[in-house]
Amino acid sequence: MAKVPCTHCHLEFDESVMITEESENGDTHYFCCKGCQGIYHLLRSEGLDTFYDKLGKNRLEPPKELSDDLHKFDLEGFRKKYIIERDDGFYEIFLIIEGIHCAACIWLNEKVLHQTPGVIEATINYSTNKAHVIWDPEAIKLSQIIEKIRAIGYNAYPYDPKLQEERANKARRDYYSRLLVAIFATMNIMWIAVAQYAGMFTGMRSDVKQVLNVAEWVLSTPTLFYSGWVFYRGAWYGLKNRFVNMDLLVATGATLAYLYSIWAMLTGKGEVYFDSVTMIITFVLVGKYLEVLAKKRAADTMDSLSSALPTEVTIVVDDKKAVVPVEEVKPGDIIEVRPGEKVAIDGVVVGGEGSFDESSLTGESEPIYKKKGDEIISGSVAIDGVVRYEATKDYSSSMLTALVELLEESLTKKPKIERLANEVSGWFSLTILSIAILTFVGWLWMTGDFERALVVGISVIVIACPCALGLATPVATLIGLNLAAKRGVLFKEAAYLETMAKADVLVLDKTGTITEGKPHVVSYEEYGEYDVDWLYSLAKSSIHPVSRGIVRYLHEHFENLEELPLDKVKQVQARGITAQTGEHTLEGGNAKMMQEFGIDVDEESEFTLFYFAVDKKVVARFELRDLPKAGAKEAIEQIRGLGVDIVMLTGDNEKAAKRVAEEVGIPRFKAGLLPEDKAKEIDILHAEGHIVVMAGDGINDALALSKSDIAIAMGSGSDVALEVSDVVLLDDRITSLKDAFLISRRTYRFVKQNLAISVIYNSITIPLAVAGYVIPLVAALSMSLSSLLVVGNSMRIKSAFKKKN
Repeated sequence: MAKVPCTHCHLEFDESVMITEESENGDTHYFCCKGCQGIYHLLRSEGLDTFYDKLGKNRLEPPKELSDDLHKFDLEGFRKKYIIERDDGFYEIFLIIEGIHCAACIWLNEKVLHQTPGVIEATINYSTNKAHVIWDPEAIKLSQIIEKIRAIGYNAYPYDPKLQEERANKARRDYYSRLLVAIFATMNIMWIAVAQYAGMFTGMRSDVKQVLNVAEWVLSTPTLFYSGWVFYRGAWYGLKNRFVNMDLLVATGATLAYLYSIWAMLTGKGEVYFDSVTMIITFVLVGKYLEVLAKKRAADTMDSLSSALPTEVTIVVDDKKAVVPVEEVKPGDIIEVRPGEKVAIDGVVVGGEGSFDESSLTGESEPIYKKKGDEIISGSVAIDGVVRYEATKDYSSSMLTALVELLEESLTKKPKIERLANEVSGWFSLTILSIAILTFVGWLWMTGDFERALVVGISVIVIACPCALGLATPVATLIGLNLAAKRGVLFKEAAYLETMAKADVLVLDKTGTITEGKPHVVSYEEYGEYDVDWLYSLAKSSIHPVSRGIVRYLHEHFENLEELPLDKVKQVQARGITAQTGEHTLEGGNAKMMQEFGIDVDEESEFTLFYFAVDKKVVARFELRDLPKAGAKEAIEQIRGLGVDIVMLTGDNEKAAKRVAEEVGIPRFKAGLLPEDKAKEIDILHAEGHIVVMAGDGINDALALSKSDIAIAMGSGSDVALEVSDVVLLDDRITSLKDAFLISRRTYRFVKQNLAISVIYNSITIPLAVAGYVIPLVAALSMSLSSLLVVGNSMRIKSAFKKKN
């Protein structure tokens, strides 16, 4: 009995097993199951039957039998884990929709959800199948929304980062196994090919040649149909969406060469090109695998950003302490912060005092003293003293959380830069296929010889096969990436080399990027004799950055330092430290502390001051400041010499910013900027038509980094800055930033040279192939030669870079 398609899912079955029904206009409808029949009538009743027009001939999976688990979507534990409660009273969730195959599926799901009473907003990302749904909990339950999605033949479950990580790992393993097969086959088939080519000139018996042909066929078959499956899939996706991509040309060239080689092997006429098949698949698959690795490393960046956020805090209720999740903290709760802890929620100090490191938020290089009534910002780190403060916001609206949410928005809207090779490949692939078809038809019409026409047509495709074009970008960028990595510059994706090469503005943060981010002693005055070991021991007993700066200075200028045991060591919050050794009293700290202890000091200085007093008498005075990194001035001068305009943006004060800018030779700078102000400056540069590279290291830089075209993070920077970055300077040297610019520009130049080689090669060889002067064997050899030219030219990147340095 004839097979008929299901009216809903379009899957074909024998007519005898189908559910049939007559419509009002006399048409017969067939359904493979009750589920498809029910969905069909549901869509018609909702006025959504135009879905089938959009679906076209695409097929759907029939609806699955789902367990009755809808109640779990309304449980309190599920709500706390997955649902976001908005300030306007609406609920928000991210779902993964199962069963989406095409744009019509997206349209149907969004349409159904928009028509559901109580659903405020519903958008679905086609590439990830990730749905963003906002609804009114007073009007509809989440279980009812899920039930609506299931009713039209799809399924939905909450977005889980661990699941996305698992899928990314699965894709990486799949490509890895395909690449292993391709490399194994190529290595072995090339040995056979060497014997084949040698036999052409020295002579080879036909039976031996046939054995070698069969061996090549055995090796090329899994390479083409297993390793090369990704190209067939990509070609089908391109054709389905009405565009010709490089995958189609790779698949077509390799398949035709494979089929022709089988014909030549079976008939004994002509030469086989199984070695060309494996080379095409393997070389281009390497580039695909590199892309998969990049996606794996960046698998849902925003989920890893959450690691920067504290998960628990200590609250104080009636003088009793309790550790609670940050989500349970409400405005008005009293929170206790100890030295070394990160502030999770914004608030105002109500008890205690101490210094806080806000450099990751504001860029201020010096610790900030906080006392009763002062505001504390989430993301800052307590350095000394135990402080209790009253929460003024809840966790979701605090500064650090809001900053991460802004980053999420910025990252999702960040455009992807297409590679130069891909810009060319669309028209190139379509043109070559058209020329090959016309060549075949023309030769068949002129000669009437099908074999001759087929050989000439295949020669056109093989000689123009995108091996050289496909290698033009990956090989050059691979060498560039390797060279950069050896110099401590890590590019997270190869495409970033191109974008950085085109950049014309470099934005720099001050603290931790241009400067070292820690205070150094720049001046030392001694007012009387004292035991240096006393000062060394006192400074070693504190973790304050200023104390550490003193310890470094003493190590550099004094020998045989000994840490002595001290008594009654006491931290004076945000001021200094006191101790006792024998009969002597030791005090080390700032001017305010000295005055509180009745010691007169000279406060005139533009730098941070540290005094050391023995028995109420000042014996030493230190001036400390954050110094520019070694080689910063020279590196910035070289980058400006490349035609790149440099701007410094910092949250530090005007005076400190101006001093550093003048020292390293930066003519343009802006000081006193908040994180959102830095981001606005990036937007202004974009509006002026600039391609912007930004380098920074703190959480305060993360938003601006995400807005820039290329984000560069210092290796010692904050977790958030590292996550949103495109490039990481592993050794923290600003000279590595200069290397990043030089390598990216040189690599990009060689990519363009490789593309030019490919274009010139095709311009010469394709007309010869069309004219019938090139047989497939010569075509394969010349194609390999073009690949070798591209690889050889790419190897010059290293030597060219060495000559310039």
